[in-house]
Amino acid sequence: MDHTRLVGDSRLDSEPIFSSSPGFGTPVHPSRKSNLNPPLARISVLPILLPPSTLRPVAFRTFTRKHNLTISSSALQTLASFVGKNCGSGWREEGLAERVLDEVAKSWKKAGGGVIVEEGRGASLKAILLALEGNMSGGRVVPAKANATREGPIDVTGLNADARRLKPHLSPDPTLNDEEHDDLDLSLHPRNWIKIVEAFDMPRLTYNVDKKYFEVTKSKATLFPQASHKTSVFRDRYNIVHQRLLRNESFQTSLSYSSGPSLKRSSSSFASTQCYRLTPIANLLGRSGTSHLLLGLLSISPAGDLSLVDLTGSVALDLSHARTIPDDGAWFAPGMIVLVDGLYEEEGSVRGSVLGGNSGVGGAIGGRFLGVSICGPPCERREVSLGMNHQHSNGEISSSGGLGWVDILGIGSERAQGSRMRRIQAKCLRGMHVGADSPTRLKMAIMSEVNLDNLKSLDALRKVFSTYSELSPTERPIVFVMIGNFVQKATINGGGYAGSIEYKEFFDSFSIVLADYPELLRHSTFVFVPGDNDPWSSAFTAGAASTVPRQPVPDMFTSRIKRAFASANSESGRSQASEPAGEAIWTSNPSRLTVFGPLHDIAIFRDDITGRLRRNAVATKQGENECDSAIPQDPEDEAGLATAENETHAQAHPADAQTRQSSSSVHTARKLVKTILDQGTMSPFPLSMRPVLWDHAASLQLYPLPTAFILADPEVAPFCMTYEGCHVMNPGRFISEEGSTCMKWVEYDVLKNRGRVKEERL
Repeated sequence: MDHTRLVGDSRLDSEPIFSSSPGFGTPVHPSRKSNLNPPLARISVLPILLPPSTLRPVAFRTFTRKHNLTISSSALQTLASFVGKNCGSGWREEGLAERVLDEVAKSWKKAGGGVIVEEGRGASLKAILLALEGNMSGGRVVPAKANATREGPIDVTGLNADARRLKPHLSPDPTLNDEEHDDLDLSLHPRNWIKIVEAFDMPRLTYNVDKKYFEVTKSKATLFPQASHKTSVFRDRYNIVHQRLLRNESFQTSLSYSSGPSLKRSSSSFASTQCYRLTPIANLLGRSGTSHLLLGLLSISPAGDLSLVDLTGSVALDLSHARTIPDDGAWFAPGMIVLVDGLYEEEGSVRGSVLGGNSGVGGAIGGRFLGVSICGPPCERREVSLGMNHQHSNGEISSSGGLGWVDILGIGSERAQGSRMRRIQAKCLRGMHVGADSPTRLKMAIMSEVNLDNLKSLDALRKVFSTYSELSPTERPIVFVMIGNFVQKATINGGGYAGSIEYKEFFDSFSIVLADYPELLRHSTFVFVPGDNDPWSSAFTAGAASTVPRQPVPDMFTSRIKRAFASANSESGRSQASEPAGEAIWTSNPSRLTVFGPLHDIAIFRDDITGRLRRNAVATKQGENECDSAIPQDPEDEAGLATAENETHAQAHPADAQTRQSSSSVHTARKLVKTILDQGTMSPFPLSMRPVLWDHAASLQLYPLPTAFILADPEVAPFCMTYEGCHVMNPGRFISEEGSTCMKWVEYDVLKNRGRVKEERL
């Protein structure tokens, strides 16, 4: 009896059951203490007033040296108030501040913030501190609360919440780190990692000259902005090209190069052992007869003459004796930023010339600048812009410099998501690998100028879809890009050609064609990009150049196609449970298609840009037979150009006329690609030639370069070529010409970053 009582007493000592007697004041239904989740006692801290200057050494050591981040003064003030409030007097002696700042830095990088820690840099510092404050006790971050499911920085993004709720039911692999554990919960089908970014959804970035970094414009975009936004479009373009040019090794004072294409001439003041130096236009005053290298915007002066403009002023420009570098290698039209090497002549030495009469007009200086050579600003490779041109000893790509923290598309920067996306891509490819004889491929089929009002186009689409549907699932394209114009003439403009009812019927006919290939609808993503003849812009432009970016085709015209996809997906037949359903996406022009986040960035733009370049290009001194002298700037260009020429125009015994036509088309493609990529924008024209929505001009920029660029111009023969690492593709016309039975499109391999022109006959 006593022994039993003693055992009971010991049990009561370890797990006391409270009495329900009213004399002890205990509840009727007693609560048993649980050892599974012991309550955490919060230790109070006496707040102190911590000056930011006192915290600065600790912040510099933690953010800059340890995490390679830069902290702004406003963010330092916020952190000083937070540390003083939550860490108290032990912030220095006990090392509390350094631990807290380290946790803040990890959370900032995990949330995709920029390299500069401040509010509005891609992450919210206030949200990070608010989440961190709820997980602190006694000036320390409590591990049991901050890392309930795993160790690592506090998650303030809210991403993958459903996957994390399943994590306690999985057996963790001790050989994997924190991010790899997260990747186990994600779908490993490649189509889950395809994202279409419309031009109106892209971050509105502007280049800050003082900070030498991109910033997100805080003002709300509108179709009726202030007049100052118009000048900001060209000022931002100039600042981006200028900083890119100064990053080039030929313009760095510590380096000197004497080989390769040169801008100097025999009488130039630039010796072969000197680097190039830019002269502001305002500094030309008083330096008549001297040679200079200018960077400026080609424009038309108020007097109607050609002039060169930079941020300091403008000068009349004479290019009658100028030579392009390389010879006939690019077009130069008003609205482009160019490098001009030449001589300056003051106003007094220009006798009887109208060029000397613009002094003081629009900030112009007197005299004129005699151009001897002109070229576009040299292009910069994507990996150089993002700081990815180096590798660590373990083979991982380094992104310690450049603009790696800039989130260009709003999907995550290279430094924030690049390494994680490479792991996910490798796992996806391993899951798709079916054997050594069948290498893994991610293909895209790209068709442009798909005129649905042409019955031959519908027959050609049937043949293409039939060819792809007969292939194995691993050989089919995961994406079909359909680019307008979807009708041959402008619609809904009162011209009597077609109205909204007829336009909808064209897409209804296309839906009937798609319904015959349910396998493609279930296992592929269809992307539709409009042209200038498609609604609604054609309603008021009558087929002329509309403003860019422009909205996608309205939903009222595409209901039947969506119904065809819904019907195909309702049937069983998906090969993998993780495979997403097929879908049709109508997007803007231009737009971006990304695969695995920042790893594969594909820009899409539909424009008749070649004709506009030919009509507005300025005349320079050129030889009659110099069209074949343009040379690529990149060793990869030769292979890319050869591939385009062989696959597009290869025949057994071509005639002389066909050979000349092939050479001319390849040369035109070279000029087009070099002109656009050197300018770093899809629309290097004045707003009078190509209207641009001022507040959305950032969606047109091509800096950093995308991995691939679909430049759909039906006036140019189809081509695929690589320039400075960017693979440029033009599908041309789907049906080459009226009455023709030949159809052409481009098949693009995402992993190899190479495309080829496909050609078949009906």
